[in-house]
Amino acid sequence: MNRLAGEKSPYLLQHANNPVDWRPWGEEAFAAARAEDKPIFLSIGYSTCHWCHVMERESFENESIAEVLNGDFISIKLDREERPDIDRIYMMFVQATTGSGGWPMSVWLTPDLKPFYGGTYFPPENRYGRPGFRTVLQQLANAWKTDRPRILDSTDSMLESLRHNNYSSPGEGVIDTRKVAETIYHGMSRSFDKNLGGFGAAPKFPRPVTLNFLLRHYLVTKTEDSLEMAVKTLQEMALGGMNDQLGGGFHRYSVDAQWFVPHFEKMLYDQAQLVNAYIEAYQLTGNKALAQTARETLDYVLRDLRHPEGAFYSAEDADSVIDPAHPHEKGEGAFYIWSWEELESIVGADRMPWFAKRFGIERNGNVHEDPHAEFTGKNILYLSNPDTDPLPEELRAKLLAARNQRVRPHLDDKVLTSWNALMISAFVTAGRALNEPRYLDAAIAATKFIEDKLLTANGILLRRYRDGEAAIPGFLDDYASFAYALIDLYEATANEHYIDLARKLAGDMTDLFEDHEAGGFYSTTEADANVLLRIKDDYDGAEPSGNSIAAQVLLRLGEDPEKTFRAFAKRMGTMPRMVGALLALPPRQIILEGEDVSEYRKVLDKRFLPFHRILYRPEGQKPGAYVCENFVCQLPVHNGSDLEALLNSTHV
Repeated sequence: MNRLAGEKSPYLLQHANNPVDWRPWGEEAFAAARAEDKPIFLSIGYSTCHWCHVMERESFENESIAEVLNGDFISIKLDREERPDIDRIYMMFVQATTGSGGWPMSVWLTPDLKPFYGGTYFPPENRYGRPGFRTVLQQLANAWKTDRPRILDSTDSMLESLRHNNYSSPGEGVIDTRKVAETIYHGMSRSFDKNLGGFGAAPKFPRPVTLNFLLRHYLVTKTEDSLEMAVKTLQEMALGGMNDQLGGGFHRYSVDAQWFVPHFEKMLYDQAQLVNAYIEAYQLTGNKALAQTARETLDYVLRDLRHPEGAFYSAEDADSVIDPAHPHEKGEGAFYIWSWEELESIVGADRMPWFAKRFGIERNGNVHEDPHAEFTGKNILYLSNPDTDPLPEELRAKLLAARNQRVRPHLDDKVLTSWNALMISAFVTAGRALNEPRYLDAAIAATKFIEDKLLTANGILLRRYRDGEAAIPGFLDDYASFAYALIDLYEATANEHYIDLARKLAGDMTDLFEDHEAGGFYSTTEADANVLLRIKDDYDGAEPSGNSIAAQVLLRLGEDPEKTFRAFAKRMGTMPRMVGALLALPPRQIILEGEDVSEYRKVLDKRFLPFHRILYRPEGQKPGAYVCENFVCQLPVHNGSDLEALLNSTHV
């Protein structure tokens, strides 16, 4: 066992038996690098990362490669999900120097943590036109000994370049967010795949923030194409192999344009954001199939990703054991794929023709351009003919029971505050729109877990909980996402505790992370001297950026986020599609007065109202509802139908 054995991160623990003398990120490792005058090899990944597993098998379990690492470097393992702040800094370096990025990420640092060389996956020996890991190690070790002045000069200039690129000067004048929104819309329209949904060619990522943007753009502008692009994408994803047709839940992305062959890992943040997108589209269209996909996804989360005390785990791996007799041999998607014979033995020969037609099953396997050897002769379930009779629940249960006899993929069972907050918001949204109290109960239980386990007695929000330990001071996305979820819960329950805590966290967020001069929010506080750069993250990618969520929190609490918008004005002008979640309208207020407002809540819950805040005034003498804008309220209404009519008469 190496020095990772005492860590809590599932990713670090996966490497605790490597012959590499791994150390966790921290002062002990940095001091060793200074004392031994060695460069640092920093390896960053996460526990459900397929290529991280490949590089471990090929290189980190290799005794001779470990000998080179242990002799010439101080080796550090970092879980990017625990420390996204460190990951972002070195990812910026790798992208700037190589033109691409990803995980596993391999970066070489000076003892004072400045990067001088980096990349992603390296094969153990020279192949695929890529330098082998052993070769890279030997060359860098030699350069450190013979050409150190040049290395040190390059690190200083690169760090200065990264600082410059990360600097955001506030824009001038009033930001025309509607003009920016139109630019984003037209860009998405040009890249939209009209036949298969999604944007661009393979591989296809869901990027829920773009779907949320399109639904809001439709609501404001009534541009039918916006709604059609979002709904088409959601429908095609639900039909494909990227959606687990038996167990619910979405895989990370599709390697092809058809949403057919997925990269099989399942991430909590994807489930949360996609549920919101499906529910919002359902509220706009009334399409029950969209609501059903959301239900299946939420039920997967409750069944397979839920901590016994109510929080949610982070992810399930793409890889799993192919044959229980050989537990160390794993393949991507092994848990999810089927042979014809396996399916026929469960479904029955009489029903197999119908089943094969519905789910696109073929005797010799339906993956014809095989991206992985383990798919040969196997089938991925997808809805080839969704108009055939639906899968009976008793048969679904039999298939799931058979699948559960296999070795399940690795579960990353750490609890992350920001990802849990996204999931809480999804359960609230679905609970309201689908009138499902159990979903709202799940949101309340997860919120209690965060309050009990991850919010300290002196009010500090922590990022990670696992195996009885809460640790790592929260980042901007933790504070912003949890505050946002608390506002959602307040609007759903009228419980003042949630809105009070949201205001408190928003105040802490501003104190800890805001750039009070230039505007916007840093991802980290000033407390950690080992963080080389304080980054203002504004990229809405797999997750919305911390700045996007922070701006929306301020808007929903009635505060002015103009400084945040202005900080990213230039970015909005040059790369607007990257910051779509930053765009928002000043919200209207819907004030519900009186103790029993259930009639009004039924009206509000079924509607898509992203630009409205719900406030409660239970001390009112007579039940009523007010719709207010710019601090001016219309006359109150006193029944649900009148509230419906009032909302129909407004533009958004």
